[in-house]
Formats: sequence, structure tokens, C-alpha cells
Amino acid sequence: MLLVDSDPGACYRIQQALGEGFVLRNATSLAEAKQCLADSLPDMLISEVRIGQESGLELCRFVRLTPSLRFLPVMLLTSHATLQDKVAGFDAGADDYVVKPYDARHLVARIRLLSRMKRFEQNPD
Repeated sequence: MLLVDSDPGACYRIQQALGEGFVLRNATSLAEAKQCLADSLPDMLISEVRIGQESGLELCRFVRLTPSLRFLPVMLLTSHATLQDKVAGFDAGADDYVVKPYDARHLVARIRLLSRMKRFEQNPD
């Protein structure tokens, strides 16, 4: 999974929440995230809405408009919690929206759900 967050401790906290069995790569900017996506396709993208002065919503739109990435599951994991924030996230192309602070079990359940949905889309039989 690729985690995009300008907070250097975010990757560590999420890795701790997920436990073993999940491999996270971390990007701290949109440019770095796009380079990681070009280098190798992750199983999932998890992004903060605000990446420093940049926008995770812009990253969502980029993913949905890039043919090789458009089916990549995207989760926004953010402290932006208003209904307007959530709708903007889904409108930008996010598949899920989890608000910080999060419960580790809830986060893992949402990630597993997105993984199951991806497997189903790839193998509908």
C-alpha cells in the first residue's frame, strides 16, 4: 500500500495500527506519490486530504484520470470530518473516507473491505 501524508509519523502510526501482513510505502508530497505510482502499482492508496500545502483530492482525481490507475482503491484518511469534506472526497474519486482519530480495528476492517472489493472487480465469477 502507498500512504501519502506529509506527517512523518503517520506511516509509523498506521503501520502499528495495521500490524504485520501489510507493507506500507510512504510519500510526503504529490510529486513523490506520483513517482511511487509510476514505479510500481500498489494494492491500495491511502492519502491525507492535506499533504502539506498540496491536496489529496488532486491526487484522487489524478488516479481516476490515469488509465493504468483508475481501478486502484483509494482511501482518504484525514481529520477533515465535515459532510462537505466527505462529499468532496468521494466526488474526487475516493472509495472510502476514514476520519482521524481512527480505531485501529475499524481501519483494518475498511482496508480489508477495499481489498475484497478489488478482488471481486478483478474476478467477478
